[in-house]
Amino acid sequence: MTGDLTAALRRAGVGDLDDSGLARSLYASDASLYRVRPRAVVRPRDADEIAAVREVCAEHGVPVTMRGAGTSLAGNAVGPGVVLDTSRHLRRIRELDPEARTALVEPGVVQADLQRAAAPHGLRFGPDPSTHNRATLGGMIGNNACGSRALGYGRTSDNVLGLDVLAGTGERLRLGDVPGRTADPPLLHRLRDLADAELALLRTELGRFPRQVSGYSLEHLLPERGFDVPRALVGSEGTLALTLAARVRLVRDAPARLLVVLGYPTMAEAADAVPALLPHSPVACEGLDARITDTVRARKGPGAVPALPRGGGWLLVELAGDDGPSLPAAARRLTADAGALDARTVTDPAQAAALWKIREDGAGLVARTPTGEPAHAGWEDAAVPPDRLGAYLREFEELLSAHGLTGTPYGHFGDGCVHVRIDFPLRERPSAFRDFLLEAAGLVARHGGSLSGEHGDGRARGELLPLMYSPKALSLFERVKGVLDPDDLLNPGVIVRPDPVDGTLRAAHAPPLTRRELPTLALAHRHDGGDLSRAVHRCTGVGKCRVGTAHTGDAAVMCPSFQATRDEKDSTRGRARVLQDVVSGALGPDGWRSEALHDALDLCLACKGCASDCPTGVDMATYKAEALHQRYRHRLRPRAHYALGLLPRWTRLAGRLPGGRALANAVLRSRALRPLLAWGAGIDGRRDLPAFARQSFRRRFARHVSPPGRHGDVVLFVDTFTDAFAPETGIAAVAVLEDAGYRVTVTERPVCCGLTWISTGQLDGARRQIRRTVRALAPHVRAGATVVGLEPSCTGVLRTDAAELLGGAKADGGEADGGEADSGDTDGGEAGGTDADAAETVAAATRTLAELLTRTPGWEPPDLTGTAAVAQPHCHHHAVLGWDADAALLRGAGAEVRRLGGCCGLAGNFGVERGHHEVSVAVAEQRLLPAVREAAPDTTVLADGFSCRTQLAALSDRRGIHLAQLLARARGLPGG
Repeated sequence: MTGDLTAALRRAGVGDLDDSGLARSLYASDASLYRVRPRAVVRPRDADEIAAVREVCAEHGVPVTMRGAGTSLAGNAVGPGVVLDTSRHLRRIRELDPEARTALVEPGVVQADLQRAAAPHGLRFGPDPSTHNRATLGGMIGNNACGSRALGYGRTSDNVLGLDVLAGTGERLRLGDVPGRTADPPLLHRLRDLADAELALLRTELGRFPRQVSGYSLEHLLPERGFDVPRALVGSEGTLALTLAARVRLVRDAPARLLVVLGYPTMAEAADAVPALLPHSPVACEGLDARITDTVRARKGPGAVPALPRGGGWLLVELAGDDGPSLPAAARRLTADAGALDARTVTDPAQAAALWKIREDGAGLVARTPTGEPAHAGWEDAAVPPDRLGAYLREFEELLSAHGLTGTPYGHFGDGCVHVRIDFPLRERPSAFRDFLLEAAGLVARHGGSLSGEHGDGRARGELLPLMYSPKALSLFERVKGVLDPDDLLNPGVIVRPDPVDGTLRAAHAPPLTRRELPTLALAHRHDGGDLSRAVHRCTGVGKCRVGTAHTGDAAVMCPSFQATRDEKDSTRGRARVLQDVVSGALGPDGWRSEALHDALDLCLACKGCASDCPTGVDMATYKAEALHQRYRHRLRPRAHYALGLLPRWTRLAGRLPGGRALANAVLRSRALRPLLAWGAGIDGRRDLPAFARQSFRRRFARHVSPPGRHGDVVLFVDTFTDAFAPETGIAAVAVLEDAGYRVTVTERPVCCGLTWISTGQLDGARRQIRRTVRALAPHVRAGATVVGLEPSCTGVLRTDAAELLGGAKADGGEADGGEADSGDTDGGEAGGTDADAAETVAAATRTLAELLTRTPGWEPPDLTGTAAVAQPHCHHHAVLGWDADAALLRGAGAEVRRLGGCCGLAGNFGVERGHHEVSVAVAEQRLLPAVREAAPDTTVLADGFSCRTQLAALSDRRGIHLAQLLARARGLPGG
């Protein structure tokens, strides 16, 4: 019984233990296709807790599976017993010795953290998988991770000098260069006897080429290799021992680098060229397919892909050395031997970084076919000797075609390792998966290759090992397992006595939920055919949501709550896993109302960062809105949903009542009434709510007459926040727009985008709000006006959510949102078109202020030379609208701008709601607050989002301003 197990673990001193349904859903999957629900999850704090878990599990006959970041693509980080997650607590770099060029690390250390610690000494850890900014060293040791630069620096096994491990028997072995080295343990005598009896096998079947990762790397036990047990354990996928610490080699990081991009007609022809390039000693030689770059352009625009040489497939070849001036000559020699259709040497570090980012995001970018169908891992990283790569790729493409499948190959071509995701029809024809894998494994074996080139065998390839290895080799693997883990306690079903390749495939392909069952499905309707199961299964588990902006150094946003809590449930991936269990029925008939789902979504800020930052296009803000809608349909909602979700309605009411704004401000400031107000509104008592402006923007604008504009009309979308709380922003925007040559108008009646309804899951009410809004804006647009939004989140709704909401199902009523009935509450908009048509028309005409100004003929920005600014783009600005136009405008004006990534932490109603304050502040402490503390006193803090400015004012002594105010101030215009 799980209760007996957890009680025994607690008695043994295990503290961070979770056997809830939520934890079991979170850890049932990794980045693979497999789902194995564990009995409990432990996040150990030290080696003693790991030993305690092993001992208790041995007594209860319960398996143990080690896990780092859960980015395994082969299913080797899921198990039916206790999962040990080392990534939360075991993150210390215990020693870093620059002179010896070594580091002693705990298994949960993220590879990028080790790189950052080593960089000041001119050192690095050599292997760098594409997941380097979330992959842990323990996980890399588990499956012998390699990455792009393993060609120059070696695999993980080439860089491990010692291991502190706990064998399945319970014996602690300190092997190689680690403190307290174990002297002559009996287990090693038995291993030596096994190796000595099979020297011919070790020399002929194992270690034939660098990327032979499948099975156990027992070639390291050869006498001529010094009977190197630590390296033999690398790649054993946690089936022989549990890693407690590791001594790793650091290598000198060459100071100069140069990227050569070689174009070929096809990927196979690019592969043919690889052997001729290897004598030039490249550090990396990566294959990239045109289908991947086309996907990036389609998602993020043509500018997201730097200029490439002609071709349909490319090799990205990196040269490195001490002497920078000599690299161009080396690049010319390499290009001369490349036989390429075209070539380009990339000298701009930003462009090189952009190309490497596309390559790193490959697993996510190819998770959908060009037609939008899901593509899956399962045959992900097979490798062949590089001189066989071109021939292998041609036969592999033929094999795909024969099975009616498609996939986009890319990968570490210099090592002969190919990554691909394939559109297996798992729902319609489940047998296709097994049939293809059997033939693909035979193909690799015929080319002398390895089923796995860096991710390990796991559940995806263990059953296929007989196609690659002789019965004698497989018997040796089993005997080694018998020495170190005789009771099959550690990660059973992997490598030895493997599970069937299709035995535990996760239920990613349950029958689609119908429109009747999901009557208000929004963004997922367009992108996933109305099937929420497909939508939430966009998440492939690659774990990019676990990466903080400190690791990326870019403008990424997701996932702010995970960065604050380091809890898997607060990652986009964790939430997607729980939603997958909801739509598949694994959480039972009350899945929508389950506490597991509530807990997983509670700390989602609905920042939409994942919508742009997740390589597979997960949009958790939309899924959360859908989940809240389903949970509270025909039920009372939390108080905050009525208070904050209907905020635009309350602000309009306050504005209509005589003295209503002054009375509201008095109530908000009253110490006596504040506790009652906080309780009634469901908000945190520590939060100061913004005060109403003395006069709304609309009332001010009613007295304003905008002169005719030489560039036409702008209809200013007056959102609730600008109108009621920050009218100075609107005043500045009007002045700037008129100065740029536009006549400014507003809608006759107040309008609302419905965002607060969306974020609280009141989707029927949101639809009513946005229907009235597009009906008010559409006539202006049809008359030639451009819509300009000032609040990024509201502008984002006009650009995307409005069309999705009105293009989906009709309102079904029953929503407790206090929404008044609309006389035209069915589709049928202005001028004979539908409301969905009107929403599309409005979306196409909606611009941010910077987008409009930078496209205005003859407009020049004011001179901002000498202006230093810290810019906090609103999350929706980053994710939905894009901040490039703002960056270009400020750059053209001469301002020195530091653009921040991450979220401010307030995120609309999130940071105000009871129970969210600590996380809201912790998110702000990730980037925003440290940046403004570091900034000089005269530095401008640019924050277009009202919530960003509110958070800044609440948690610091700095004030943020809108871009409109900055421009108006520089021009000497009103509102500046």
